[in-house]
Amino acid sequence: MSVPLSRRGALATGSGIVAAPLLAGCGNEPDVTVEAPQVATGSQLASTADIPVGGCAVFPDSKTVVTQPSEGKFRAFSAACTHEGCQVSSSSDGEIPCQCHGSAFSLEDGSVLKGPATEPLPEVEITVEDDKIMAV
Repeated sequence: MSVPLSRRGALATGSGIVAAPLLAGCGNEPDVTVEAPQVATGSQLASTADIPVGGCAVFPDSKTVVTQPSEGKFRAFSAACTHEGCQVSSSSDGEIPCQCHGSAFSLEDGSVLKGPATEPLPEVEITVEDDKIMAV
């Protein structure tokens, strides 16, 4: 014998079906493999004036993020978040943020400060000549 399903029972059952995939959206997904972007040796990535002290600037054309963790010290990394490959964001807040899922990376070495990412950003070798930040 089957019992008729009330409207309330149908809604309760249906909400579980809809909520399960939404809750699984950003759970235990593995990090993506991100490699350092292939930037032409000698190409200018940025000007030193573009990078705030204690912050970073993203350069989509070269797929890099350049940081200045302390006055006159510059580093560069892949701009692709290692969680799902979203582009990280420019910041002056002491970290490299990814707005997609909330990961944050160190300005100093690209290491993970806050997940869900578990892998650091790959480093891009640079040199600073006068006010130009160049790919090595």
